[in-house]
Amino acid sequence: MDADKAEFLKEFGSDYGYPNGPKSIDEIRATEFNRLDQKGIVYLDHAGATLYSELQMEEIFKDFNSNIYANPHSQSDSSSATSDIIREVRQQVLDYCNASAKEYRCIFTSGATAALKLVGEAFPWSRESCFMYTMENHNSVLGIREYALSKGAAAFAVDVEDNVNGGGASGGQEERVKLSPHATQRRNEAKILEEEPSGNAYNLFAFPSECNFSGLRFSLDLANLIKENSERILEGSPFGKYVRGHWIVLLDAAKGCTTCPPDLSKYAVDFVVISFYKLFGYPTGLGALVVQNDAARLMKKTYFSGGTVAASFADMDFVRRREGIEEHFEDGTISFLSIASIRHGFKILNSLTPSMMSRHIAALTMYVKKMLLGLRHENEANVCIIYEGHTSKLVCHESGSIVSFNLKRPDGSWFGYSEVEKLASLSGIQLRTGCFCNPGACAKYLGLSHLDLLSNLEAGHVCWDDNDIIQGKLTGAVRVSFGYMSTYEDAKKFIDFITSSFVSKPNKSENWNMLRTKSILLSNEGHERKAGYYLKSITVYPIKSCTGFSVESWPLSSTGLQHDREWLLKSLTGEILTQKKVPDMCSVSAYIDLNKGIMFVESPRCREKMEINLKADSYPGGIEEIELHAQSRYEVQYYENDVDLWFSHAVGHPCSLLRCCSSKNYSSLKKDKSRNLCRDVESRLNFANEAQFLLISEESVSDLNNRLSLNAQKGTRGTSVKINPMRFRPNLVVYGGEPYAEDGWLNIKIGNKNFMSLGGCNRCQMINLVHQAGLVQRSNEPLATLASYRRVKGKILFGILLRYEIQDKKGMQTGSWLRVGEEIHPNSE
Repeated sequence: MDADKAEFLKEFGSDYGYPNGPKSIDEIRATEFNRLDQKGIVYLDHAGATLYSELQMEEIFKDFNSNIYANPHSQSDSSSATSDIIREVRQQVLDYCNASAKEYRCIFTSGATAALKLVGEAFPWSRESCFMYTMENHNSVLGIREYALSKGAAAFAVDVEDNVNGGGASGGQEERVKLSPHATQRRNEAKILEEEPSGNAYNLFAFPSECNFSGLRFSLDLANLIKENSERILEGSPFGKYVRGHWIVLLDAAKGCTTCPPDLSKYAVDFVVISFYKLFGYPTGLGALVVQNDAARLMKKTYFSGGTVAASFADMDFVRRREGIEEHFEDGTISFLSIASIRHGFKILNSLTPSMMSRHIAALTMYVKKMLLGLRHENEANVCIIYEGHTSKLVCHESGSIVSFNLKRPDGSWFGYSEVEKLASLSGIQLRTGCFCNPGACAKYLGLSHLDLLSNLEAGHVCWDDNDIIQGKLTGAVRVSFGYMSTYEDAKKFIDFITSSFVSKPNKSENWNMLRTKSILLSNEGHERKAGYYLKSITVYPIKSCTGFSVESWPLSSTGLQHDREWLLKSLTGEILTQKKVPDMCSVSAYIDLNKGIMFVESPRCREKMEINLKADSYPGGIEEIELHAQSRYEVQYYENDVDLWFSHAVGHPCSLLRCCSSKNYSSLKKDKSRNLCRDVESRLNFANEAQFLLISEESVSDLNNRLSLNAQKGTRGTSVKINPMRFRPNLVVYGGEPYAEDGWLNIKIGNKNFMSLGGCNRCQMINLVHQAGLVQRSNEPLATLASYRRVKGKILFGILLRYEIQDKKGMQTGSWLRVGEEIHPNSE
């Protein structure tokens, strides 16, 4: 055992690893989660979905293979046996929440979101009702607001805080807790009742057992306080009139139920929402709503279906609904196979117990928080900020399984969460970034105002995108979360990754963000060449993301190399196809014969070549406009059905071939000052992502290969791989000079043609696709090695982007050509 783990066990050993459980954590990992170690994956997104146990799945399949399960709405023996299993599982769910079957019922739904939607749809809203919810709530809870507002009810968010002026140490809980409301939301203002509320309306209060952004665990005492003392804790607020109605409490336990199930014998919760894949990984698509009987009788359901009615007439307005609560709300045939599989998940929870799992997970969470907060850059600046709630036991319990954070550079600026996620993935670490569908907590912890959020939206930022920093402000965070099978080794590898990738140390390069890097010389590859830079190869890629062809010379046009990325493939749903989504596109190769005016396309899947005439009027497919890259609109030509069928077969994906006829940009050259990088939106482009040309230096590729070889010798990055320049899909490969000299080129002249450098090319996972023997394999290289020395402001740069500078448009029309062997004259900074 190494010293670091010994130190960890000294502090956390009494809770970590199930010391009094049926299995140790090492046994659990070796026998039930062997796939993690086999694939070298550190999985840290258990708040999103925890992992199923291999033993759990074996038991499920054994169960399915040895028993007959049938539709519980039938009357056969198999159906009756299935109904018995469903009743057994309902009781297991109630037992897990310590809920009496006399007071509560378990309604199965298609997931936690469906359970929340059911509450919103069926709740008895009125114009006197109020929907009150904590800021820390998932979007699926916030969606209930639409039902409330549409019925004329009011809605508002609250912050749960300590009441610093109330009660003192001897005061009651209701005197020491305060709800601080945000602005009220209401529709149809003219219809608001002016008279005093009758006090007969039903109000809904919703809060999570654990915030999925910060890991804050709310005390379930809130339920009792709202039920018994709502007037006092809302006293003095402009919303006091709403407290005169009857309060119903909804607990979103989808995240917190794993290690801290609610004790419904102690807390007056009316609705509890549960997600089973967050509990034990499988099944997905199944959730539950645990509902108190009196609250269930208040719910007003409109739709009826098979299984929910005692009788109905087809030709007149008559229906008699079933009286059982579960039968009343479970539309159609419930997912009885998924429900049967839940039993095997509960075996795991019952054997380890939520208490032991909670202590085990808390040990890892506290360790990671401690290590992150202890990180310092070489200038002693803090590296990490962690988003945590307050620690008042009246408001919340200890934090759960989540560590949500952001990272700072030595100068105090932020590392974007997209950069963290990309590098983590290259290191085999799976985590989550963004706002995690919790906009209230995200805005609260990041300090984002309504104006900030609207500005971000106008700037194009939406959920799940990579816009992590806008005008210097973060738009989200990084989240790691642990499960019952997580280990110290998982946590340690994560901390080591953060330290090596984001902490500035004295032994690192003095210039943290400089791209110029001293080359590694391991061999004398190549032959002696004359001094200077020369063009070694020219490659044209007619169809975006398909294989191109190399030539000795090729004409230039206003879009770059003539016909380069002039075509693309679009799915039937409108998605642009690329190798990242459809790897088989690499097997489709295109070649253009300028003399014949034909593009020839081949695929191993197709017996015959496809011939595309370059004359624009050769096909009657039609013209229309499409938008790409959020900056440009393209006028495109469609082809006939036989062409689309050929390409659909070639890539194994239904698609259409489109040709660029013209493009229109919305803005001029745009420079992102926060990243000091340019994107060419000034010149005319075909379907290129960023610029007309990508230039790669042969010496830079050689240096990368030397680094890959050295890493393989050290055993740090697997077996040695040799990268061909074509892996980067360059248009131009040059040779001569030092590695990475191209980083400093402002503009270059190739022969008598002028080109402007637009900066480095940001690399993505596409360069990790390996095409061998007709198969496409994914690896971490060379992107992982590039990330270790070619990172700048969240980008991993290799090669430079160029724009053709047209000096004489009339002269250009007569035909300017690039030729292999031409000398290159760079103008460096």
